[in-house]
Amino acid sequence: MGTVADMLEASISAKVSASNNNTSQKGDIVSNSSQLPGFRNLSPSERIDVLSQHIDLDIEEVALLRDDGALSIEIADGMIENVLGKFELPLGLASNFMINGRDVLVPMVVEEPSVVAAASYMAKLARPGGGFLTSSSAPLMRAQIQIVGLGDPANARLSLLRNKHRLIDLANTKDQLLNKLGGGCRDLEVHTFMESPRGPMVVVHLVVDVRDAMGANTVNTMAETVAPLIEEVTGGTVRLRILSNLADLRLARAQVRIAPECFETSEFTGTDVIDRIIDAYTFAAIDPYRAATHNKGIMNGIDPLILATGNDWRAVEAGAHAYACRNGHYGSLTTWEKDREDHLVGTIEMPMPVGLVGGATKTHPLARLVLKILGVKSSQELAEIAVAVGLAQNLGALRALATEGIQRGHMALHARNIALSAGARGEEVDQLVRQMVMDHDVRSDRAEALLNELRK
Repeated sequence: MGTVADMLEASISAKVSASNNNTSQKGDIVSNSSQLPGFRNLSPSERIDVLSQHIDLDIEEVALLRDDGALSIEIADGMIENVLGKFELPLGLASNFMINGRDVLVPMVVEEPSVVAAASYMAKLARPGGGFLTSSSAPLMRAQIQIVGLGDPANARLSLLRNKHRLIDLANTKDQLLNKLGGGCRDLEVHTFMESPRGPMVVVHLVVDVRDAMGANTVNTMAETVAPLIEEVTGGTVRLRILSNLADLRLARAQVRIAPECFETSEFTGTDVIDRIIDAYTFAAIDPYRAATHNKGIMNGIDPLILATGNDWRAVEAGAHAYACRNGHYGSLTTWEKDREDHLVGTIEMPMPVGLVGGATKTHPLARLVLKILGVKSSQELAEIAVAVGLAQNLGALRALATEGIQRGHMALHARNIALSAGARGEEVDQLVRQMVMDHDVRSDRAEALLNELRK
């Protein structure tokens, strides 16, 4: 392990083979397992055939994957304004994930090479130890109502708390379906800001259980609904009525434990790799400049899944980075430690406001198909898968950085983009990639020169 071939072994988006492993083996794919040996060696069409048998896709669902026009221009025109066309990104499939004892195939929409490969490979390393264990809190979102023009903010706060149940009951009149599903407004908080440069300000938080929705529309509507009553109770003026993307009551968590022998390479012992990973994590924990890149690596895994499911990846990003500095210091969203048996133990806990209903999740045909591939039954289950993928992605980056360096595996996959941009197609791509990686020279002009030579 530790070579380019190892990093690509679990990849199902790349077909590059290192010189010590240049024979394609399709392997046997076990039904209902997330292990897909040889999947990376198949053509896109063959991968769709395998997937359709693996999770029993119907004819229409298979057609969505084969058809470049899965999102019609008519649907696109209804999703946003001033539509001109569609902008497509690759949809890949990360393999090997076992989460709470269940095998999970993880669709990912991403343009960056090595993301799918790294997530799949780290998931493979995690399997012997039982994979990923996850948990989550209830799907609670906050709506904020800003109140200004108050001369008596302390008194206004108590008046609001005295009318708490009136406000909650009023909020719950706006979504009877949510109430029937077991959700609804659950609590009310009042925050005072006495040192505001615009004078004292009071902010009401409605805490809402949004069930399987992301919840933005629900909490925004509730905030609008209670605004007149808030003005009546306080005598102030309501300004903003909007959700908060710092969803710190809606947390998802994942854990993983990996034995030292899983990290052994010809250059490093497993214990040495674990120590190096922990040193790299510690750097991110204490230095915000490193933490920004460290957390970006986590989101390299999370964002592609959020995007694939039609969820709001910008909301997830905003909440993640705000949560990373909740203690007054921007730090790592993950932790990496050694347990008593010297196994590497990783954890992550972060806001994960995602939904299965509403928005593009229901509108985009491929987003609906992605949810079927994931096999999720609730927004909390989707949130837990997302953080497990983020933890795997973080481990992949830390392992690479702490050992051979991030470029060794990444550049092998980046070479595919360079080869394609030079005009290579089909078998030409693999030949150019092999040569550039072997020469440690991945450049556009080099790819063009190799292509010209090959075509002669």
